[in-house]
Amino acid sequence: MKPDTMRKIDVWAGKPCCGALTLLRKIGRCLREGEDCQGPPKKILFIKLVEQGSTVLAYRALSKAVDMVGRENVFFWVFEENREILDLLNVIPPENALVIRSRGFGIFLFDVMRSLFKIRHMDMDATIDMEFFARASAILAFLTGADNRVGLHRFTSEGPYRGDLLTHRIQYNPYVHVAEQYCLMVESLLAPPDEIPMVKCQPPKTEFAPPCFKPSKAEVEHVQGVLDGVAGRRVESPIVILNQNASDMLPLRRWPAERFVELAKEVLSLRPDANIVMTGAPSEEFAVAKTARAIGSAQVVNVAGRTSLRELLTLFSIADILVTNDSGPGHFSSMTDIHTVALFGPETPALYGPLGKNTHIVWSGLACSPCVNVFNHRFSPCRNNVCMTSISVAQVFEVVKALLLHPIEAGFSRMP
Repeated sequence: MKPDTMRKIDVWAGKPCCGALTLLRKIGRCLREGEDCQGPPKKILFIKLVEQGSTVLAYRALSKAVDMVGRENVFFWVFEENREILDLLNVIPPENALVIRSRGFGIFLFDVMRSLFKIRHMDMDATIDMEFFARASAILAFLTGADNRVGLHRFTSEGPYRGDLLTHRIQYNPYVHVAEQYCLMVESLLAPPDEIPMVKCQPPKTEFAPPCFKPSKAEVEHVQGVLDGVAGRRVESPIVILNQNASDMLPLRRWPAERFVELAKEVLSLRPDANIVMTGAPSEEFAVAKTARAIGSAQVVNVAGRTSLRELLTLFSIADILVTNDSGPGHFSSMTDIHTVALFGPETPALYGPLGKNTHIVWSGLACSPCVNVFNHRFSPCRNNVCMTSISVAQVFEVVKALLLHPIEAGFSRMP
């Protein structure tokens, strides 16, 4: 399903469903004279259907849950197309991933019902809704029948309505990084559910770097072969990867394609021996090929649509620099040692900045930014992303140049 379709369903079907289920919950509480939230959980289900980049940010939260109940008792509910990064993180057993297909509403509904049937027969006693203020995930959490249901609640804020379906209601904090918020969700399972709002403790001060991805020798040779095959020659370091798209879900995050063309020409002017590798999903092949042609150099290697996610991470592990919009690849690359130059605009790196040690942020920090946030369902009214167009080629090239000439001495901070 398209992002706009998902949003419309969430609004027009989600609101009445949340209202009806909230009423049902209140009636049930009256009949039972309250809810019995059973102490420490034994089985935990994470609900994160979309955005693979956020799944990388959830790694430490997943690890905390594993420490709490054991690896075999942590589960993850996810869309089929977003499952691969979960397998690469290797924090829960592959069979504990509950997959929903989103190729059509009928298929989606069938998979939801099938998953709910399976979950209710597993006696799942805790869910953690990591979809910030989405209604569908709150509804799914309630329908699992879990006694402990963790997630965000709007309280007195004018955020999106999604009823009162959770037992552990957390106050959204726009000043805490998303990775820390995910960890707080897990910790809230051990706090009294009548604590309002949750969580009344210090944000975790811990190392949030994701696990390091180490490809096998065979995988490196395979990806090297793909590069050499496309280029018709040996592709060697320095390798600068350009990822020009930011998915159809948030097109406001895109840096103009012509800026990538100018950046590539600047890199090749500085280092004529550099290889410019263009990446992208299969749906982006046409647009990326157009950019590659505009650069007009034999040093450009276009592998858009030619790599799986695992192969993409292998490519990151053998390349030197990645320049990307604020999108999944910026988080995937944090699992490798590549230097990542991440371009932020309508979202803020204070909340969604990649956690890799070699991440370098370029952000204009306009007064209107971030305009994409949980309170507007990440649906900005903006129609002119000046926050991205105001990022000049010179700004980005300054960072790339320092990394190419002095990769060790380039001491750029992760935060702006």
